[in-house]
Amino acid sequence: MVSTAYAMGGSAGQGGQQGYEGMIMLVLMFAIFYFLLIRPQQKRAKQHRKLIESLKSGDNVITAGGIHGKIVTVQDDVITLEVDKGIKLKVNRTSVSAAPAQSE
Repeated sequence: MVSTAYAMGGSAGQGGQQGYEGMIMLVLMFAIFYFLLIRPQQKRAKQHRKLIESLKSGDNVITAGGIHGKIVTVQDDVITLEVDKGIKLKVNRTSVSAAPAQSE
């Protein structure tokens, strides 16, 4: 019984180090989440914002719904796409997800 109490008392002295190890692991996990999840998402959002701001008439774009078209007019928050000759659609500017490279 005395040896058990002594053993428990001996491990209580190392309890302070457990707190530091837990804190270090928490900081390490936050760093991993930042570099694997948060930072790439911020980078993609910045690229999308840059794409949205650079839209101009004549650009070929793809919307989030998968519609391919050519921009006819650009207004504040709305763009008009020509998807075929004579067929025009008005979509929100933020719904543009990509601008494919011009191969022509």
